[in-house]
Amino acid sequence: MVFKRMMRAFGVGGPTVDTVLTNPNVRPGEVLSGEVRIAGGDHPAEIDHVTLALLTRVEVESGDNEYNTNMEFHKFSVGQRIVVQPHQNLSLPFQIPVPFECPINVVGGQQLHGMQLGLRTELEVRGAVDPGDLDPIWVHPLQSQDAVLQAFGHMGFRFTKADNERGRIHGVPQQLPFYQEIEFYPPPQFAGRVKQVELTFVTTPGELHVILEADKRAGLLRAGGDAYGRFAVSHQQAVGTDWTATINQWMSQVSGSRW
Repeated sequence: MVFKRMMRAFGVGGPTVDTVLTNPNVRPGEVLSGEVRIAGGDHPAEIDHVTLALLTRVEVESGDNEYNTNMEFHKFSVGQRIVVQPHQNLSLPFQIPVPFECPINVVGGQQLHGMQLGLRTELEVRGAVDPGDLDPIWVHPLQSQDAVLQAFGHMGFRFTKADNERGRIHGVPQQLPFYQEIEFYPPPQFAGRVKQVELTFVTTPGELHVILEADKRAGLLRAGGDAYGRFAVSHQQAVGTDWTATINQWMSQVSGSRW
């Protein structure tokens, strides 16, 4: 009996959880739907909370050090105070809204290297270790975001990697404690003066904020350093904007300026 109680304390013979998504593909501002399936174990169990959390990897700068950590950026309660009998099967349907600022990890049908996003299911089981479940999700760009990304492709930018940085960008309505950077090598006509360009979206229900950062090469008559560009338009305006011309003009200013 003592051994059984000890095994229960380590989660042995307790309930298991499996989350099934109706569709793991989603866009910022849309809804992920599915159901949390709980299977009872060898003994009755009391579940205090069933929680879903959106999860991603975030780079954190601390002093002179950098490290990556898993960060929950949106939590959603599915159920609480549930008693699961031995071998009982329960199903808890859910719909969880995806924040407009959610990072994207799929562009043009291809996964962005370095970007991982998941939906984690957490069970708070009384008197036992918390079993859980992690499901990958695929966040595609909004039409407004895609218009900008397509311009980068048309101009000959080459994608290198994407990551999330903890921190805030001044002057934009950022809600999450981190922001995504999508990094590109510039096209040949700018490669001699610009090392790389980073693209960040800060998205609200009504607006798309596009933040560009160019890492400038030092030259005989110019200093290196970072140059920034910012554009804020409605989603409808973003779809109709000639982003190729806009980005080309900004790149020409950045690469041609003398510091």
